[in-house]
Amino acid sequence: MARTYSRSVGRSRRRERARGALREKGWAACVLGVALLTVFPLVAGHTTFGAAVTQGLRPVGWTALGLGVVLLALHYALKGKESKLRAVPPANSRPAAQKRNGRATLQTANSVASHPAADASNAAQRTEPTLTDTAAPTATPAGPAVAWNMEVFAAIEWRRFEAVCEALFAQAGFETHAQSHGADGGVDIWLHSRNSPGPAAVVQCKHWQSKPVGVRELREFYGVMASHKLKRGTFATTSTYTPEALAFARANSIHTLDGAGLLQLISRRTPAQQQELLQVAYEGEYWRPTCASCGTKMVERSRSSDGGLFWGCTNYPRCKRTLPKATGG
Repeated sequence: MARTYSRSVGRSRRRERARGALREKGWAACVLGVALLTVFPLVAGHTTFGAAVTQGLRPVGWTALGLGVVLLALHYALKGKESKLRAVPPANSRPAAQKRNGRATLQTANSVASHPAADASNAAQRTEPTLTDTAAPTATPAGPAVAWNMEVFAAIEWRRFEAVCEALFAQAGFETHAQSHGADGGVDIWLHSRNSPGPAAVVQCKHWQSKPVGVRELREFYGVMASHKLKRGTFATTSTYTPEALAFARANSIHTLDGAGLLQLISRRTPAQQQELLQVAYEGEYWRPTCASCGTKMVERSRSSDGGLFWGCTNYPRCKRTLPKATGG
């Protein structure tokens, strides 16, 4: 589960709302002060009564103007501090996988260009065998890759992939809302713009390794977009797309991202942002699948018929969801 990342995103959003409130109150106070000092005297005229009222409101106007300037200065000071904290990660910040394996260190190319927020904005335009309790213990996989490549996608489970996609769009300035488990209705991530109410776009993620995404999946996704009256959607997969799927996506304004496209998008992030994405990818037991129904980590089980291994939900028999287990883990 992406609990650590979700808490971080929640704190960031609360800070942004607080700064927004300071900005709005600051501008409101400034407007009020200017109105009392300049506009009201013109409206009151040069009568004795108007001059008396103007003189009485003058201190109020200066107070409001001063308060507005202070609130705006505080807003921009907090905004600058937040930007520095985002740009420079803590020196002791390491992904969970690195802490478990001292030999694994994060390395990002110094030539990676900074990613503008417009990139992800454009991206938004273009996720029963018999059970027994005699399964062999699961071996922990080898340490993670030290840089972003296709090995990262191959090593992580589907929920980690969705969390990476959510973090990718959050870095670009979107407010993201994801559902960790249960029926998602064809939507894995909702993208919200801070400048408009309601969702601006939706994202569907498919953590497939070898099977390409076909036109049927794209048609279903387009149906979800139409049901919510959305004109923008992104379909992201670690695999590839069939030619028919790509043609359908182009004809219906669906942006497609395959494994190579995702790596290219990640390469446009700053080194610090790429490190943040690796931390999300390798959080916790990144290699152990999550039950899509219950949201809990699955366990290795074996079939009583032939002893073959598979992943089963820990809530069996209440939940009978399973996943195949690749040979060699």
